[in-house]
Amino acid sequence: MDRVNRLVEHHFQVTSGVLVLDGVPITAVAEQHGTPFFVYSHHVLEQKWASLRNALPKEVSVSYSVKANPNQALLTFFLGKGCGLEVASGGEFYQARLAGCPASEILFAGPGKTEAELEYALGEGIGEIHLESRLEAERVAALSRRTGIRARVAVRVNPTGEVQGGAMRMGGKPVPFGVDEEVLGSFLDLIQSDPALDFTGIHLFAGTQILDAQILLAQYCHGIRLAREVASSLQRPLKTVDFGGGLGIPYFPNERELDMARLREGFEDLMKETRTDRWLSGTQFTVEPGRYLVGEAGIYVARVNDIKISRGKKFLVTDGGMHHHLAASGNLGQTIKRNYPVALVNRLTSTPTETVEVTGPLCTPLDVLARSITLPVTEVGDLVGVFQSGAYARAASPLGFLSHPTPPEVLAEAGQCRLIRRRGRFADCLSDLQGL
Repeated sequence: MDRVNRLVEHHFQVTSGVLVLDGVPITAVAEQHGTPFFVYSHHVLEQKWASLRNALPKEVSVSYSVKANPNQALLTFFLGKGCGLEVASGGEFYQARLAGCPASEILFAGPGKTEAELEYALGEGIGEIHLESRLEAERVAALSRRTGIRARVAVRVNPTGEVQGGAMRMGGKPVPFGVDEEVLGSFLDLIQSDPALDFTGIHLFAGTQILDAQILLAQYCHGIRLAREVASSLQRPLKTVDFGGGLGIPYFPNERELDMARLREGFEDLMKETRTDRWLSGTQFTVEPGRYLVGEAGIYVARVNDIKISRGKKFLVTDGGMHHHLAASGNLGQTIKRNYPVALVNRLTSTPTETVEVTGPLCTPLDVLARSITLPVTEVGDLVGVFQSGAYARAASPLGFLSHPTPPEVLAEAGQCRLIRRRGRFADCLSDLQGL
């Protein structure tokens, strides 16, 4: 409950024990839209954006990572702040364009891009394609020659192990992501020798869910040093340097908030060096966070549908579960299940007195939203809230499992709640069978 209390204190309100987001009681959202659902706070989005922008030097731009949460309302929010968008599939590219993002403000990273995706992005005039392999470079060059569109490309670098950190390592070891730093020179020779490719810069992404500002700064420093070496070898400044994402948020009791003041101070010091560096003159620096911006803004809410005791353990069975929120169930990378911040959001001022299991409606023992958690005495109809569910929740879950309707998404703002994705219907589950 400590993490829940801190989140409520920083971002939300409580009235008569009921969680309130942006002036909207969570019970009112449940009454209007039914359960389960995701709800996002516009106020928290504003807070997190301001916190991030304040920590970045003026020459560092932001490209929101669409994979964290691709809802159109959220994309529109960040585009309104002057963000670009970072995508990892043709589908995300389509979502970005649908939200009104100019193709020139979209970055396309990720391993295994298909020829169809690349041709689509090239045809639209994408800002940069971040190459992840020699074959991908050859594929993009061939498409460029065939379409007559010169491709703007950066190279995603799998850095050495010295800059590793975070909950999930994306580099510094054998991985499918990017080009190993040790062979970057020969890879750049390949690109430079092909007139179909317009080499613009490098993309360095070593890990995600980083809560230590010093680790991020070490990665940024490494990226600047590498960019300087590449620019020097080419005898021209790079157009772009993408530091990747990786900014984390604390989920569990032993984790602390990322020190944004320390990040701001260190980042500014790094940028001071680049302003007088002839090899980095005019270079556009970018970060591409997702989780940091949207994670704390979202809450997943499910209703207790049954309460039962089995061999001495009490189970709260809800109408939502891992099919909507795989990460909260621990099945998205956790070796040992740890609970997200979970509470009864209609009984926040009641004293926790009983230890229970919070499970969903699926026919699998993996469907656990909280294990051995202490909550107030619960009744059927109470609302279980899983906090910090704005990122990698709905978007990273097996929504089709057991053919339950998909959950709606709601945006709370200034005392109003607006439906930003409707609930799926049972009939939608049959759509894959049409045409057979």
